[in-house]
Formats: sequence, C-alpha cells, structure tokens
Amino acid sequence: MIMSQLLNYVAVLFFCVSRASSLDTFIAAVYEHAVILPNATLVPVSPEEALAVMNRNLDLLEGAVTSASKEGAHIIVTPEDGIYGFNFTRESIYPYLEDIPDPQVNWIPCNNPDRFGHTPVQQRLSCLAKDNSIYIVANIGDKKSCNASDPQCPPDGRYQYNTDVVFDSKGKLVARYHKQNLFLNEDQFNAPKEPEVVTFNTTFGKFGIFTCFDILFHDPAVTLVRDSRVDTILFPTAWMNVLPHLSAIEFHSAWAMGMRVNFLASNLHYPLKKMTGSGIYAPDSPRAFHYDMKTEEGKLLLAQLDSHPHPTPVVNWTSYASGVEAHSVGNQEFTGIIFFDEFTFLELKEIGGNYTVCQRDLCCHLSYKMSEKRSDEVYALGAFDGLHTVEGSYYLQICTLLKCKTTDLHTCGDSVETASTRFEMFSLSGTFGTQYVFPEVLLSEIQLAPGEFQVSNDGRLFSLKPTSGPVLTVTLFGRLYEKDSAPNTLLDLTTQALRVMFIVIILIVYSLYW
Repeated sequence: MIMSQLLNYVAVLFFCVSRASSLDTFIAAVYEHAVILPNATLVPVSPEEALAVMNRNLDLLEGAVTSASKEGAHIIVTPEDGIYGFNFTRESIYPYLEDIPDPQVNWIPCNNPDRFGHTPVQQRLSCLAKDNSIYIVANIGDKKSCNASDPQCPPDGRYQYNTDVVFDSKGKLVARYHKQNLFLNEDQFNAPKEPEVVTFNTTFGKFGIFTCFDILFHDPAVTLVRDSRVDTILFPTAWMNVLPHLSAIEFHSAWAMGMRVNFLASNLHYPLKKMTGSGIYAPDSPRAFHYDMKTEEGKLLLAQLDSHPHPTPVVNWTSYASGVEAHSVGNQEFTGIIFFDEFTFLELKEIGGNYTVCQRDLCCHLSYKMSEKRSDEVYALGAFDGLHTVEGSYYLQICTLLKCKTTDLHTCGDSVETASTRFEMFSLSGTFGTQYVFPEVLLSEIQLAPGEFQVSNDGRLFSLKPTSGPVLTVTLFGRLYEKDSAPNTLLDLTTQALRVMFIVIILIVYSLYW
C-alpha cells in the first residue's frame, strides 16, 4: 500500500515538473549570413586553409549567436553553405568535411573534441551553444567511408553529404540530417539512400529539420509534419529567388501557413546571385522577415512563437471553387510562361469583377476590386496544371493573380518587383486535386502582407482589408506529390531543351560572379 502511494506520488511529481519545465512560447532567431567565400580552385586546398575560411565565417556566426542569446533566444538557425560557401567540385570540398556521428552517441564536442577524430567545426559550434545556453542549427559537410561491399559506394570510397546539425544549449549534438533533394549544382554531395526523417524534442516543442530544395518535395518535408507531428520546422537554405512564385519569403511563409507549422528559414545573403530572404513564420502570419537586395550585410531576426501552434481546421481546397459556374470567355484566353511552365491567362480588363480560367482539371476563380484601373499596368488571372520538369520534376496546380511586366500580354509571367495598383479586395479559389496548397500574397518591392488576408475552410484565399501596398501576386500554389513520377510521363524534346537551357543559365550565373 505504501509502495503504491509512493509510486503515485512520484508520477504526479514527474508530471508537475514536466509541465513546469515546458514553455508555452519561445524566442526564435534566424540569421541571414553574408557568407565569405573561399578562393575559386579546382584543386583541393589544405585542411588548414579550409579551416581558416570556415573560422572566418564562424566568427560572424558567433556574433549573431551571442547577440541572439543576449536577447533571450532559445534557438538560432544559420544558413545552408553558411560556413564554407558554395561552388565546389567533389574533390575540392573534401578538406571542408568532418565525420559527423549519429547523435545517439551522446556527444558534447566542446567537452570531448577528439572522440570522433579531427572535428574543429563541430567543437566550435558545440562550445558556442554551450557558452551561450542556446540551441544552434548549422549546415556543414559530412563524410562517411565505404568500400566495395557496398554496391552504391562512390568510386572515391566515400559518401559526402550536405548536412544540418543541431547542438542543444549544453553543447550536445542532438540532430543530424543529410539533405535528400540535391539541387542541380550539388554534384559534390551524395543523397542518402533513403530520406531521413529527423526530429528532436525540447521544452519548447518538437522540431523537425530539412534543407532548401527539400521543401518542394514530399519526403522528408511533408512526412515531418503529417506523420511526425512536429511543431516547428528548421530550414537552413541557400535560396535563389525566382519571381513571381518562388521568392524565399513568399514561398516559405506560404508553406508555414499551408502546413500549419512554425517555420524558421535562414538564407544566405548574396545578392549577386539573388540570395536573400529569411524569416520567422507562424501558421497564421509572418512574425519577422527580411529581404534585402541592396546591401551586403547580414541580418539577425528574432520573434516570439507558440511552442505548440494552435490547431486549425483542415481546409477543403476545392469546396468553394467546385460550386462556381465557369462562364465562357470566348477567345480571350492567352498563354504565357512562368519559370518555363505554360500558363493559361485571362487579362483583368475592368476595375473589378469575377473571372474564371481553366487548364486541364484546374479551374481558378477570382473576385476582385482594384483601387483604380491604371492604363500603364496590366494584371492577369492564370492557371497551370502540369508536371514541372526543369531543375526538378514536380507536379503543380497553380492559380495566380499577377501583375504583368509591361502592358504587353506576352510579358505576363515575367519577373517583376514593383507595382502601383492596390486592391480593395480579392478572393481566389481553385478546383485543386490536392490538400497541399500554399497561399501566397506578395506586395511591391518584395514585401509580405501580414494580417491582411486569410484562408477559409472552403478553400478561398481572401483579403481582410484593402492591401497596404501595390500587389505583385496573389497565388494558390498546389503540389500533387503523387504525380511527380507519373509512370507514363515522358519528357518531350521541348521540355528537355528547357532543362538544358536552365542548367546553362545557372552555370553562367554562378561563373559570372565567382
């Protein structure tokens, strides 16, 4: 009897201590880092030279970590490629890599730096976390030896991974994630054989982590939210902005809203390659964001978030749109290209009205009213339902209201950063074949519109008030993951040509500023 009472007392005490130690809110920090690049070379530098470059970047990151800690931040995210830069070959990146163990080994590099060989970068990150009592998220390179017994072992006898690491406030390695979806120019790295779903628990919520291009694919991104039920996503990235739908702050904030999670995005700051745009995003609205193409300086962002975001009702993205009657528009439709994809467009000719445009199975419906109908600006409603196959293969359904670059309809879909037309109201919906739809609203000068719009349970993206600035785009960006590898889908010659063209453009951009 006494033993039973004692066990009950211990259980109650443990529950109370756990509740008392957990936090309802936390302070998040992200740092947009102006990376210091190594000198261009195809020949591997010495380990000492590689470490010197990494320490110069770590000096800058240390300043951000220290400042964030003084402001009470519980966790800070730093960018992909933030410690050694980019533009490596497989051979030239090798001196920058360390052996990063599985976090289950229970290791604090700051206390025991030589346990897994020469690991100066992990040691410094661990000590930074420990000395400042803060969780640190960083991106470095991992190396793992292999041999002929592994049929997938690369010819040089090692795997090289683009890797995110997390150190807790005591300096312990608590997470390691190998990037799954490598971008076109990441030939220096291998993808893991299977997608890694990496999570860890804290007193301020459950966290998941993935990197940059991963966000456009199902695994591990969607799996972390849908199956692992994380509260917050950590997102180191080296994101090159692509307007009108894939600028960093625009798409990352939309993903947070669409997936109903907190999202901490840390981007490199390298305007020459259109790399800028970091943010702290809650499911309902951005808490802090930064976009700067004019300076060469880094930026620290801090904001408070709920540790466990309040659950929101699941959106039926086709409910409203499926009940709207599509009116015939005769021959008024025209086509335009957005990021190599052919959209079907309708010009918005009046100051306000109701428009519908369709492509394949997707019909997009728009109700709107402009503050004025300017003669020097043209807006259009566009729809795309198809497989995007340029820098990657992923199936999209997109409904978009956007400003055309000029009054020439052929420019609808071109990149544009400024506008003059404000909207009194808008309501956009579509007959989506997916539950994964990400709502975007982007204003002139690449600004977000916190608190100015909402998504209804029946799938409408609508304004709550007149827009605070001129509109660049209002978009519902849908992903049909199950169609990414359609068994009967063949790339035609045009698509293959576009892919080659995009790769050439990327290589030219990288070489011009190297």
